[in-house]
Amino acid sequence: MKLWIAGARPRTLPAAVVPVAVGTGLAVGEGHPVWWRAGLALFVALVLQVGVNYANDYSDGVKGTDADRVGPMRLVGSGAKPAKKVLAAALACFALAGVAGLVLAAVTTWWLLLIGAAAIAAAWGYTGGSRPYGYRALGEVSVFVFFGLVAVLGTVYVQLEGLPWTAWAAAVPVGLLACAMLVVNNVRDLDTDAMTGKRTLAVVLGDPLARLLYTLCLAIPFTLVLGLAVGRPWALLALLAAPLSIRPSGKVLEGAQGPELIAVLGETGRLQLVFGALLTVGLAL
Repeated sequence: MKLWIAGARPRTLPAAVVPVAVGTGLAVGEGHPVWWRAGLALFVALVLQVGVNYANDYSDGVKGTDADRVGPMRLVGSGAKPAKKVLAAALACFALAGVAGLVLAAVTTWWLLLIGAAAIAAAWGYTGGSRPYGYRALGEVSVFVFFGLVAVLGTVYVQLEGLPWTAWAAAVPVGLLACAMLVVNNVRDLDTDAMTGKRTLAVVLGDPLARLLYTLCLAIPFTLVLGLAVGRPWALLALLAAPLSIRPSGKVLEGAQGPELIAVLGETGRLQLVFGALLTVGLAL
């Protein structure tokens, strides 16, 4: 069980929790939260995140791109678990997300099924299939769309059955912080990815620009909060998380490598959680 938990990459789970929390905070602020729907949305986000982690582990493992990695436990690449079992775990997660999403669609609108199907397809297609888009520098785009826009807007919609402009404004900074997690992960793996033909955005941009991109993904959300405060002044609470961005940004810009970037990944997740919690409270108020 410890291996399965490690393979689920717990440090990436804030990317699933934060958008649902922020969307629910906005629903509270609008005076119409539906808690069981929020809980179901959180379940969908979490099992999709774990599912994409297992699917990534399986696909990279069978392709040989995880043979020599510094980062979190790779179940297939390390030989800790058979590839078929990891694939089965990924598919089970996708199935659970699909069932929960079906319930949300049944009580709101049918087109949520299309979005859910797209999310599952994106989760698999990141490193799976014959033409994985994660190998073509599109991983960050997908993360921004699905763990920013779709997760926040979807959470808001299933509770309010509408989308105020503040939902869009809140989704963008959440998506950028989720992107930061992937960027620093890919900066850490840049050399091995380049050697194995995995053309992530970090590989395409090169080390200096990828590190700059990471710092921008941390900095821009705080600027966007200022605009969000026009409609929701208490959103400014999120600015209190800004000091937590200084240490990881400094490490990345100073050229941190390998194991140091694993620590940065944890710090980025902590920033994401604190920013999300403060923004959630601000939107609720």
